[in-house]
Amino acid sequence: MSVVISGTGLFTPPESISNDELVQCFNEYVERFNQENHQAIAAGELEALSPSDSAFIEKASGIKSRYVMAKKHILDVNTMAPRFVERANDELSMQAEIGVKAAKQALEAANKSVDDIDLIIVACAYTQRSYPAMAIEIQQALGCGGWAFDMLVACSAATFGIINAANAIRSGTAKTVLVINPEILSPQINYRDRDSHFIFGDVATASVIEDETTATSEHVFKIIAEQPITQFSNNIRSNIGYTNVCTPETALAADKFFIQQGRKVFKEVLPMVSNLIAEQMSKLALAPQDIKRLYLHQANINMNNFIAKKVLARDPLPEEAPIILDEYANTSSAGCIIALHKHKQGLVSGDKAVLCSFGAGYSACCLLLEYM
Repeated sequence: MSVVISGTGLFTPPESISNDELVQCFNEYVERFNQENHQAIAAGELEALSPSDSAFIEKASGIKSRYVMAKKHILDVNTMAPRFVERANDELSMQAEIGVKAAKQALEAANKSVDDIDLIIVACAYTQRSYPAMAIEIQQALGCGGWAFDMLVACSAATFGIINAANAIRSGTAKTVLVINPEILSPQINYRDRDSHFIFGDVATASVIEDETTATSEHVFKIIAEQPITQFSNNIRSNIGYTNVCTPETALAADKFFIQQGRKVFKEVLPMVSNLIAEQMSKLALAPQDIKRLYLHQANINMNNFIAKKVLARDPLPEEAPIILDEYANTSSAGCIIALHKHKQGLVSGDKAVLCSFGAGYSACCLLLEYM
């Protein structure tokens, strides 16, 4: 049995924050902090904060802007965090809402109706609650039958979700699967941290996974090889969780937000990912020139260029390894799906592509695809 990705969907929040806007707010905070603590700084008791810079952000990451669910308070120096209106239990949750919007696009692209779906997997970095599962809420909102569940694998969640969907189809426990990645990442950001205040954005993506024999859409990718891998590391970590309320004195400490050891991540993750892709290519006797498209996790432009150069054995052309993080920033698991969603044009039947994620865990997953 051959399993395919037959449709994708993308929900983009209506509000965007440019680097310049983010930097202006951050630098206002830095100036205030340094002024209020000038005596302690002069005495060597505190270290002065350094301002941020738009050119630094773009050079270090490739990011120029990011979409967010709530812009106003992120850019308020007195808040520097998103603020959401809490919804009642009988209202559709925010994460389910954006997941539904992405899912409807994916269904339309795949020429499927909600009646065709018998499994929904919500795969993302964070869910806004532990239970009921976001996937089951989306199942009800769409009106699908079958079953649904959530899974969290940080930045690799989408690709891990696709593998689980494919295995469900192969086992006969599902026929057509929606994998949805509603990534509301802005709440995890410490907007007062120079090294990370610019990294993430909010978005939702969705993919329809089904048997090749039932696929009727315009753009179909057959999964021809797949391999996930995990290896524990503390170098990317987020300690936000329900037990934080048990230690209220540290509930909003810096280590409860996204933190990373960037240089260690670069040094350790890139060989891991490059080798994973090479192993899958070797399994199918694919040479570098056989790969026509690299849909990579959108964390950092320098990481993507490094991996693409390793895989292709040369510098990639822009269309060969499309970048979307300039507009969207790091959207965790959704990034590689956005790249695939937006950059399918130009492929012909038989072309091979790589869909690959990597991130906290460490976790990584490589799918080799053939365009149908």
